[in-house]
Amino acid sequence: MNDFTYHAPTSLDDAVAALRGAEGGTLIAGGQSLLPIMKLNLAAPTDVVSLAGVPGLGDISDGGDSVTVGAMCTHTQVAGSAVVQGRIPALAAMADGIGDAQVRNAGTIGGSVAHNDPAADYPAACVALGATIVTDRREIAADDYFQGMFMTALEDDEVITAVRFPVPARAGWAKFANPASKYAVAGVMVADGPAGVRVAVTGASGDGVFRAAEMEAALGDSFSAEAVAGIGVSSHGLLSDTAAGAEYRAHLVTVMAKRAVEACG
Repeated sequence: MNDFTYHAPTSLDDAVAALRGAEGGTLIAGGQSLLPIMKLNLAAPTDVVSLAGVPGLGDISDGGDSVTVGAMCTHTQVAGSAVVQGRIPALAAMADGIGDAQVRNAGTIGGSVAHNDPAADYPAACVALGATIVTDRREIAADDYFQGMFMTALEDDEVITAVRFPVPARAGWAKFANPASKYAVAGVMVADGPAGVRVAVTGASGDGVFRAAEMEAALGDSFSAEAVAGIGVSSHGLLSDTAAGAEYRAHLVTVMAKRAVEACG
């Protein structure tokens, strides 16, 4: 790990100023994404700007037709929130299955969404639920935000402050997890919300989260596990690694979609 300058701003404006003033600065939230890649010398920032002391980023609020989760909310906080459990239980269940206890207690939703690992869970929730990524200067629809492996619509000096999730009529989540990392080999969230039925897949493609349009159409006609049981996704372009081959991942997407529909209750 290379040397770097550590910044501990106490306001959002100071955090943005520190990023803009650094030659190669980066933000750190819970550190569960950044620190491992720094230790592997896959990232060597000149400056690390912590959001831990910035107020107002750790709240969860019920907006009636939406739930807003502050960027610094940990996975444990999301999983244990009475608001999330009551309004979007599938999101609480997802958060409860991320990593191990250490990761859940340190990692944050904002950090995960900013990092956009192609096997991360939250991108599927954001896309399926039609979430909005709120930053220090604008709001970005999830469909526009995720742009490929580790790529997002964020500017270099932009800071995620919250993620706003519309409350669906029903939603379900299912994941086939890597036994070591708990990352998704294939994970599917199904949501029937204000924008209709949406099916988002994570873990299966190196490009990151994607929607399963044929499954969405089938569920729009008949919202049942049987409606997606016979629908497959192409293995072309899917990941093939030590966890699973591309064809097996394609099979898993259908299986996880069925389980996600069943989880909707």
